[in-house]
Amino acid sequence: MDQPSIAARKSLKRKLEHDSLEGRDDRKFRAAEAEAEPDTTGQDLALEIQAHVDILNSTFSSLEADRAAAKRASHFLSQLAKNEEIVNLIVDCGAVPALVMHLMAPPPLRGESTPKQYEHEVEKESAFALGLIAVKPEHQQLIVDAGALSHLVDLLRRHKSSSNSRAINGVIRRAADAITNLAHENNVIKTCVRIEGGIPPLVELLEFVDVKVQRAAAGALRTLAFKNDENKNQIVQCNALPTLILMLQSEDPTVHCEAVGVIGNLVHSSPNIKKEVLLAGALQPVIGLLSSSCSESQREAALLLGQFAAADSDCKVHIVQRGAVRPLIDMLESPDAQIKEMSAFALGRLAQEMHNQAGIAHSGGIVPLLKLLESKNGSLQHNAAFALYGLADNEDNVAELVKVGGFQKLQDGEFIVQATKDCVDKTLKRLEEKVHGQQVLNHLLYLMRVAEKSVQGQIALALAHLCAPDDRKAIFLDNNGLELLLGLLESGNQMQQHAGAAALYKLAAKTTSVSLLDAAPLSPTPQVYLGEQFVNNPTLSDVTFLVEGKRFYAHRICLLASSDAFRAMFDGGYRERDAKDVEIPNIRWDVFELMMRFIYTGSVDVDIEVAQDLLRAADQYLLEGLKLLCEYTIAQDISVENVSLMYELSEGFNARSLMEACILFIFEQFDKLSSKPWCSHLIQHILPEVRDYFTKALTKPIQANLKQV
Repeated sequence: MDQPSIAARKSLKRKLEHDSLEGRDDRKFRAAEAEAEPDTTGQDLALEIQAHVDILNSTFSSLEADRAAAKRASHFLSQLAKNEEIVNLIVDCGAVPALVMHLMAPPPLRGESTPKQYEHEVEKESAFALGLIAVKPEHQQLIVDAGALSHLVDLLRRHKSSSNSRAINGVIRRAADAITNLAHENNVIKTCVRIEGGIPPLVELLEFVDVKVQRAAAGALRTLAFKNDENKNQIVQCNALPTLILMLQSEDPTVHCEAVGVIGNLVHSSPNIKKEVLLAGALQPVIGLLSSSCSESQREAALLLGQFAAADSDCKVHIVQRGAVRPLIDMLESPDAQIKEMSAFALGRLAQEMHNQAGIAHSGGIVPLLKLLESKNGSLQHNAAFALYGLADNEDNVAELVKVGGFQKLQDGEFIVQATKDCVDKTLKRLEEKVHGQQVLNHLLYLMRVAEKSVQGQIALALAHLCAPDDRKAIFLDNNGLELLLGLLESGNQMQQHAGAAALYKLAAKTTSVSLLDAAPLSPTPQVYLGEQFVNNPTLSDVTFLVEGKRFYAHRICLLASSDAFRAMFDGGYRERDAKDVEIPNIRWDVFELMMRFIYTGSVDVDIEVAQDLLRAADQYLLEGLKLLCEYTIAQDISVENVSLMYELSEGFNARSLMEACILFIFEQFDKLSSKPWCSHLIQHILPEVRDYFTKALTKPIQANLKQV
């Protein structure tokens, strides 16, 4: 199974939108910055931006006035760049090269020995503004081409040459954040950062005293590691793993969130790094993050455990032994769809091991996974289906899956993607194979006897679809399964009625070898026929029938061989015995001719227009073969609108095959029939025949009845 991706990775822009005054307590300084806030409602915004860009271009010096002016201009642009709608205008006014220039400290004044005015402040505001501009992908390369990367990397190293901790912390953090946004989803720039030497200082900053700097460095490494193998390798070679693993255990959610994100990106599609991460001791801290208050940490930790679980069977077992199953199951019921998706992914990977399968089910994983099958999120639905596929491989879980209605959810679910449909089909096939085993079947039969009525019904429903042919009698007659299905059909719950009808249809299809609707039957009694040429032929005729005033010539020997009714007519004590002309008062000529044609040839084409009248005649004269032909033709015409009338017709003429065809049609089309006002009455009416039909059919493994060719 492919590893899922987190649909909405954290927006890197928000890292840059922290209050730029954060950490400052100088009220005078706050007031000075407030004066520099841009008036974005002015009519001449472009002119105002251009003016501040011009200031930056003309103030690259260490003079106090120039430094103050550059700080105000860079701050103005950084605040304005928070509005993405204005970013393009800022770029069009030439701000990028001006801001890049101020990422560097200006050359010192002659004889200067005191600290520079606003040391690190102009660089920080410039990095902040460039990071915000880089949120738009179309500006990333422009900033890099202006030479920003080398200067940003130099800013990452500033803590080594200065003691002004507050200012240094700010500029380093803004530089790391700017690198993050420049490299976001841009593999070329990720590689450029490595070439410029940006990875080693970022790894060093993971141990920086300021937590915000740690977090910013981890965020940059997270971005640089994503789908860039060379960057991943260098991060690991710089010995980042021990510190990252320690950060996983931080009490600050924002720290462990970034750390687990870095490790997740390092591990993705990198089996060797995955092994190194595990050897470095990441497993237990990652499991601990499943209970984090940070939803993103939970998501990343679950995804990472899913990646670990693909490594080898031992790792799957270790993850479970170290306590991951319970929190992963709890996460299945989170309101966050991505948390559910990642936990289902991890459980699906863990469920590839036999003992884990039993443990996940025992810990209550089946019901929430089944619930996720109803999701409208395709990835979430697929991950849940894959996990259930794994759980179904263990015989210990089959009864539990069936008992809680899992079979119905799998069978009736609406699945979004084809891969999920295929997975569910395999799961149902796997359940069928397990049910054919005696141990699983005995467990289900035991529950079908002693469990609550609702559970008994769920089991009977599943077994109707899954059981082996040789087990049908034991399940549905000896253990009352048929009555459970009929009980569902009689219930007032529409869903139960639909499920019961579907199960009975499936059971009938399995029980009857050939459907009445599949092929027309031949006469059940082999005999010799006079042939077509003797139909209504006076040659050697010894009896004449009067039908609608017309004579029909017949031959007693043929009639005597055709049915008990004619034998009684001509051999018994009836007046027709010696009569030469026999009047037929209640059958039309065309119907009588068809009946006689069948008697003489053993076959006849029955059109639907005459089928019911011909059925009546065939029943009257006990012509079973002709009755079956008529039933077959009539059965082709069964519809939702007329099935009730057809069933009454079958009762009136003892047409068993037509009756069974009506019953099967009712079960098959129950969804459409259930909305009819007369449906409940029809169901009650047919129940005795349904019970009788199945009782007879289930007596033999395969019932090859009069429907068979």
